[in-house]
Amino acid sequence: MNQPIRPVPAQAIDRILDIAFAEDNPRGDLTADSIVPVGAVATAVVSAREPGVLAGAEVFTRAMTMVNAQIEVTALIQDGEKFEVGEQLLKVHGPAASVLTAERVALNLLQRMSAIATATAQLVDLVAHTKARIADTRKTTPGLRVLERYAVRCGGGVNHRDNLSDAFMAKDNHLALLGEGEELTKALVAVRARLGHTTAMEVEVDRIEQIPAVLAAGVDVIMLDNFDLADIPAAIKLIDGQAIIEASGTVSAQTVGPIAETGVDIISSGAITHSVRAIDLGLDMVIA
Repeated sequence: MNQPIRPVPAQAIDRILDIAFAEDNPRGDLTADSIVPVGAVATAVVSAREPGVLAGAEVFTRAMTMVNAQIEVTALIQDGEKFEVGEQLLKVHGPAASVLTAERVALNLLQRMSAIATATAQLVDLVAHTKARIADTRKTTPGLRVLERYAVRCGGGVNHRDNLSDAFMAKDNHLALLGEGEELTKALVAVRARLGHTTAMEVEVDRIEQIPAVLAAGVDVIMLDNFDLADIPAAIKLIDGQAIIEASGTVSAQTVGPIAETGVDIISSGAITHSVRAIDLGLDMVIA
């Protein structure tokens, strides 16, 4: 990556790991504690079984050291870097029983985060010839948003609002309560008057007829939700630079390029977080 990737706060990682280990290791690791010789030391490597983009090296490291501070983890590539099949990504060395106890939690998070980074990078690459940026949505795994949002950044994407408290965004179900035409404009203008001057307003529209009323309220961002590709140029012409234009809905590797080529500013995708398959990574012991 060309720019530093904003990291996840350590306390956020630890909070997630505390829950994960309470679930996976509530009363000790019965197998490792029973069968691994006392004092045994292990060296292992995380290897890629398919190509992708790494995300979560620090989370993996923290999972290992939370179980046993004597475990040492060396990142062989950095978050945001692409890897190929067979490439070694991280090296682990330390008390064998502890490595085995931490393995599943550490790998689960690394595999999911790397899958999200990989899916994001694919879309980013497909729109690189345009001005469009790829953004995530709030369609994240409950409790894991901070990690999944970080993974999106590792893939070259940008983050949407973090949560409901973070930004104003009126969607279809909000608008259904506000009316149409002048009624909608008046409602949005009233909201603008109540919000602080530093708060941006985004409004989602699902048909072109809604745009004039939203524009008249002076909103900052208009989301074109599930617009047919053929209708996006007309919407862009109507908005005419008066608001940032975001496109969302049915975004895939097949559609993202044509959507970007219409000239939208942002393309948001829920699939990069809610529909990824964990990438295939393995932790293998190194036998001397």
